[in-house]
Amino acid sequence: MQLIKENKVATVGSSNYILFEMPMNVKPMNLYNVIYDMMQNNLKPILAHPERYSFVQDEPNLVYDLIEKGVLMQSNYASIVGYYGKRAEVIVKKLLENNMVHFLGSDVHKQNTIYPRIPEILSKVSKITGQDKLKELTTINPELALQDKNISVEEPVEIKLSLKEKIIMKSRNK
Repeated sequence: MQLIKENKVATVGSSNYILFEMPMNVKPMNLYNVIYDMMQNNLKPILAHPERYSFVQDEPNLVYDLIEKGVLMQSNYASIVGYYGKRAEVIVKKLLENNMVHFLGSDVHKQNTIYPRIPEILSKVSKITGQDKLKELTTINPELALQDKNISVEEPVEIKLSLKEKIIMKSRNK
C-alpha cells in the first residue's frame, strides 16, 4: 500500500482496479492482509495468473476463496495451451469451467511469443466458456475496468479434479 500511496505502482488505466501478483512458489503469509488493505483503500484487486502459482496448483480452491473475498482473476492466454506447463493448463481450464476467470491477459513482454497462437487459444477458451463469456473476458470486463465501472461476477463453483487431473497435479513435472 505504501508503494501505491507514493505513486510508485500504477492502477489499471488510473482506475481503482489494481493488478497484482505473488511469488510463484511460496504462498504469502500476509496475502489476506494485503487484499484487505487494498479493499480498505477503495482498490479492486485483480490477481495475475493464479493458475501459475504452485500453491494454487496444490490447492486450487484458494482461488474460490479469494473471489468470495472480492478478488478478480486474470489468467494468461498461454496457460490454456500448456505454455507454462501441464499443471497450469489443467488449473486454468478448471478456473474457466468454474467461473473463476474475469480477464485474460498476455503476460508477454516481447514480440513473437504467444501472439501468433492467439486465434487457437481463443478457440479453445470459447469451447470451454462459450462465445459470450469469451467476449466478457477479453473485451467487456477490460473496458469496464478501464472505465472504473463495476464488473459483474458470476458465482464461482468449487473445483473438483478428475482422477486424471489429480494425477497430473501430483506430478512435479510442470
